[in-house]
This record gives sequence, C-alpha cells and structure tokens, in this order.
Amino acid sequence: MFSIGKNIVAPVLIFCLLAAACLSGCSAKSDSIKAAPAGETSQVIRVARQFGLVYAPLMVAEKKDFFSKYGLKVEWTTLGSGGTVREAMAANELDAAFMGIPPYLIGWDKGLPAKIAAGYVISPVSLVTYDPGIKTLKDFKPEHRIALPSPGSIQHILLAMALEKETGNPKALDNNLVALPHPDGCQAMLARKDIVAHFTTPPYLFEELSQPGYHVVLDGFEAFGGDFDFNVALVTKEYHDKHPGGYAAFVMGLNDAMNWVNEHKEETAELLAPDFNLSKEKLLEYLRADGMNYTTAPYGLMGFAGFMKKAGYISKVPEKLSDIAWENVLAQIGRKEGKPSILEEIQQSK
Repeated sequence: MFSIGKNIVAPVLIFCLLAAACLSGCSAKSDSIKAAPAGETSQVIRVARQFGLVYAPLMVAEKKDFFSKYGLKVEWTTLGSGGTVREAMAANELDAAFMGIPPYLIGWDKGLPAKIAAGYVISPVSLVTYDPGIKTLKDFKPEHRIALPSPGSIQHILLAMALEKETGNPKALDNNLVALPHPDGCQAMLARKDIVAHFTTPPYLFEELSQPGYHVVLDGFEAFGGDFDFNVALVTKEYHDKHPGGYAAFVMGLNDAMNWVNEHKEETAELLAPDFNLSKEKLLEYLRADGMNYTTAPYGLMGFAGFMKKAGYISKVPEKLSDIAWENVLAQIGRKEGKPSILEEIQQSK
C-alpha cells in the first residue's frame, strides 16, 4: 500500500475560432473577451497548478498578467499533487486546474464534471536513484522506497506501464511507493534519507542527476512509448457553460503565456530563477533541455485511458474524445477521413 507523506505547436487559428464560437449568444457587456481597460475585469476564474518547471508558463502568466487583457482575473492556488487538485475541483473549490492525464481520467471515471481545455507541456520525467545496485525495475527490493507525487499520478501510471512490460505485473512495486510532493522528494533524495529513488520532473530531475552517482532507472517517454502531455488544462462544465467568454479568455491567455515562454527563454529564466532558487544561467539551461516542449497540443490522451482500463485503474474508457475534451481541443485534433492524421494517431500511441 502507499504510505502518504506530504513537435506540434497549437495553431493560433483555433483560438480565434474558439473565441468566435464562445462569444455567440453571450452578453458583450458581462462576458466579453475583448481587451479590457487596464485594471478592469469581467470574469474571475479559480485555477490550481502544482510544482515544477512545467508550470513556468503559468508562473509567467501570473507575474505578467496575460489574462487581464481579455477581461479575466485569475485566482491562483498551488497544490502538491494531481489527487489533491482533483479533490478540490470535485468540491467546487476550483474552476480550472492543471494535472496529469491519469489523475484526470480517474476523476472523470468517478464523475468529475470537467473536461480538457488544452494539452499542457511535454516534459522529461524519469525515475532516478543513487543506489548503484539498481539498474532496472527488477533490481528494486521490498525495502527500497520510491517517491512520487501520489497514487494515480502520471509517474505512478508510467511506472505501471513499464512494470507490465518488464514483469507482467503493473502493480509489482506498489508497496514500495511513498507519496511526496516533488520538492520534498528531491530534498529526501539529495539527503539520501528515507527513499532510494524518485520519479520526478525538472528542475528536481535535473538537480538530482547533477549529483555524483545519481542515474536514471526509467525514462517516462520510453515507458509510455512516445510523447505525452505531462499535464492537461481542465475547466469545469459549470464554468465552461456559464462563462463562455471567461473560458475563451482562459484558453487564449494560456496560449499567450506558452508562446511568450517559447520566444523569451532568457527573460523567463531571469523572471523565475528566484522562485526555483536557481541561478538564471542554470534555469535557462533547464528550460532549453532536451525533451522540454511548451505546447498546448494534446498528446497521448487515449493511450493512457486504454492502459488504465486494462490495468484496472479506471472502469471505462472514453468512447470518443468529446467525452473528455472541450470543443476547441476537438477542433485542434480534427478527424481525418481514411488514414488518421498524425495528431489523431498521437492520442492512441503508447
């Protein structure tokens, strides 16, 4: 059982189409996505994010306030795991959130009233250890503790995928797992205390691998079989339906933030270095690391769903993408007649 502790860039055109679709029939006075005068907003949205370099666009969006020009005020909350975020969303404490595809699918399977508004970042994610005797997953002993954010996290499901391939048992290491937020897991790893391995993301991943003797046991891309969104952006049905202008503003502000980070890596590093307690030079190196892709394109949605159903983590799979994704995501993927398009195939890849 768990022991609980604390390269396809999204087309800009789709957001223009989204704006037009969302505005039809809504009041220009109360729900407009036109640029608002400085200091004025017409909508409020409560948004949760988590820890790590994947959240750089959201941190930049908060500091530079990319949403206000669309008349949207964001109330930010930072939580430690996808499970915690899911619980807050289910309790109607959030309107939007960022979490891994697996914890979202667990919530969707249980009736969470939210769908995907955008893909969110492709990022390296790896299982790291400092134990020289651990080279593969089969080398872990019962006493070896592995830290990851929570049960059902993307790290947990990637580990299960790899275990199924290597041992035939996706839950073979469940008794080894310890739930820790990324910063706590990294601290324990660097102290070589309580845990022997950590399944994590940048900057914690890169910090650990910079230490002598620390090495990768499992690469997340290899476990999945290709690229996948580390997170997805979710918006509740209530907010989507009642605030179409706010929804469109949220998606467009996210797109602005993502594009800004991609085009201003040095400025991003300077802006966020204090938050990560890193030098500007080191953070810039991490932002430019192999595998980092700040994109809102959806990758691997159905691939995770298929595995999770087979392994018993969810009771059903979405019959169609519209079961789990809002209209702008569906339009972005499309549906090519004949042979599926690359983006359609990516949803099933694993």
